[in-house]
Amino acid sequence: MTLPFEFSVAPSGVATITLDRPDKLNALTFEVYRELTDLFARLEDQAEVRSVVVTGAGRAFCSGGDVHEIIGELVKFRAKELLGFTRMTGTLIKNMRRLRKPIVAAVNGVAAGAGAVIALAADLRVMAQSAKFAFLFVRVGLAGADMGAAFLLPRVIGLGRASELLMLGDSIGAEACERIGLAQRVVPAEDVLGEANALAERLARGPGFALGMTKELLNAELDMALDQAIEAEAQAQAICMHTLDFREAYLAFVEKREPRFTGK
Repeated sequence: MTLPFEFSVAPSGVATITLDRPDKLNALTFEVYRELTDLFARLEDQAEVRSVVVTGAGRAFCSGGDVHEIIGELVKFRAKELLGFTRMTGTLIKNMRRLRKPIVAAVNGVAAGAGAVIALAADLRVMAQSAKFAFLFVRVGLAGADMGAAFLLPRVIGLGRASELLMLGDSIGAEACERIGLAQRVVPAEDVLGEANALAERLARGPGFALGMTKELLNAELDMALDQAIEAEAQAQAICMHTLDFREAYLAFVEKREPRFTGK
């Protein structure tokens, strides 16, 4: 299958998705949206993939929807077609969050509009010192609440900060992103992919089933009361205690060696 972006899987179990339209700052097209949405759904069943890195070629992560190939077409759409498109873009984010495998965004340059939300939907974000986020939907006459941004961003950086970024549409640099919790690492541009891969490889070596359960609970508990959350975690831990990885962790401790997790 020919994809409109680069996709590879390393022997370590790290899959890398590289948005590959550097001359367009990796702007998204209808095809890229569709294929990314489908790929994140398929990755759940690809046992050889244990973690995912998403990045961009060239000097940008992703500048959002292509002005001519998407925005220029959307102004011609009727209401039903517009809703079909906006639902499809939201499904991409749902598939990223539903994937029971860790996703690391290597934000090598500007992440704007839909590109910012794609990076936001990752579990961890590594940013180049020169990179920026810009949730600029309001700058083009759209609601700042797009593709789940108004759901995810307040939960990552708080309601006040999220309101500022989504309502003003201003860009925010890497150091500020790290300060407010939007980025976990800020490194020189030449180190972004290496740092993201190191994180992804560490996660790939981890207990895959337990990591998937952790991500599922992080999603689910966003809207739970404390009693519900405690019960959900009790049930999840009981399930994890049945896994071979749990037994392997114990044996590795007894034998004074590093555990060899299999995700089972």
